[in-house]
Amino acid sequence: MRTNLKIKLHKLLESFFPERRVFLKSDNDTRFIRLRSGTQLIALAGSSLIVAWTIVATAIILMDSIGAGNFREQAKRDQTTYKQRLNDLSLQRDKRAEEALAAQERFTSALTQISIMQSQLLSSETRRRELESGIEVIQNTLRSTMKDRETVRNQLAQFDKQSLNGETQKVNKVVASNGLIDFVADALTRTAAERDQTTDDVQAALITAEDLKLEIALMQEENDQIFRQLEEAMTISVAPLDKMFRSAGMSTERIIEQVRERYSGQGGPLTPLIFSIQGDLKPSPDNLRANKILNQMDQLNLYRIAAQKAPFATPVKSAFRFTSQFGLRRDPKTGGRRMHRGVDFAASSGTPIYATADGVVTHSGWHSGYGRLIKIQHEFGIETRYAHLSRLKAKVGQRVSRGDRIGAMGSSGRATGVHLHYEVRVGDKAVNPMIYIKAANDVF
Repeated sequence: MRTNLKIKLHKLLESFFPERRVFLKSDNDTRFIRLRSGTQLIALAGSSLIVAWTIVATAIILMDSIGAGNFREQAKRDQTTYKQRLNDLSLQRDKRAEEALAAQERFTSALTQISIMQSQLLSSETRRRELESGIEVIQNTLRSTMKDRETVRNQLAQFDKQSLNGETQKVNKVVASNGLIDFVADALTRTAAERDQTTDDVQAALITAEDLKLEIALMQEENDQIFRQLEEAMTISVAPLDKMFRSAGMSTERIIEQVRERYSGQGGPLTPLIFSIQGDLKPSPDNLRANKILNQMDQLNLYRIAAQKAPFATPVKSAFRFTSQFGLRRDPKTGGRRMHRGVDFAASSGTPIYATADGVVTHSGWHSGYGRLIKIQHEFGIETRYAHLSRLKAKVGQRVSRGDRIGAMGSSGRATGVHLHYEVRVGDKAVNPMIYIKAANDVF
């Protein structure tokens, strides 16, 4: 039965694909190749598969090309929008920079004014003490003079009383007998003259005291004006720094405490003014105001030290563009969604990179993914990272200050172009560096 089936199948194939021969002729010989029905079927099937695969592949390529064209158009539109956004951000950054420069000038002017007014305050305080001492001496002299005047008055009254009681004759006899009547008259005359002179001295002392009181009042008013100006200047100076730290999410109380403990030699508390010169233990209102201003100056000094230790500055001072922000983004290598733990600054190759705060370099070399990397450890548990550098200028263990050049921008490591990848880590946890940079816009 199988033989009959094969015969029928062969006949069917012969009807569609009859046996053919292909002759190959040379100069000396002639050969042929027999193409059976099965061979022709296999060749036809193979050719059909090749043609079909070609058609399908062509369709796929055309569809991909069309899709790629649409994607490129969308990418161009997105790129244009992104560039516009970056330009807007650049304009805002320039505006903030101008505002920061103006704020810095105001800050410097306020500090100069504070220094001048502090000198004036100390001079006024010294002058006031001198005047108070002079008044006290005059008052003591006045009291002594008044006492002498009362003594003379009592003596004259007693003398007059003796005269009224009939003692005048006895005295006259004694005086006459002893030749002392002229002496008594002269004594009375001198006493009257001393009384008149004492009265004049008292009047002059009273006038001098009134003048001194007026001068003290004027000095007090001047001191009050100086105090008000100092208080306003300290408020203008301290408030932006306090706002800067709070905007960065940093506890001002803890920061001041740490700076006071670690940098007491540079920014310790200022010595308060002495208490009242009158000898009482209670301080005067002026002393209280002066001590408050000195405490604010101490706080300002501590803030200025702390500001040097936190990364409030920008690592790139030359012209640059923000090419990638902190947070989730499309990975430029794989195309997938990935967390970006820093901020990217794009500029030309070799652009100088600067430390954003005082600290110690803990790493300077190659790091997987980061390329040439510099790590700087700062105060308050903060670390900054500067990646994809072309050159390294800082060494491990080196102490750097804010604004020191530490490297040059490049494209080393896992990068698609020349840029700086800048990270800020608090306790090894990445935070948005723009929090610190934006917080300092109104100060630096």
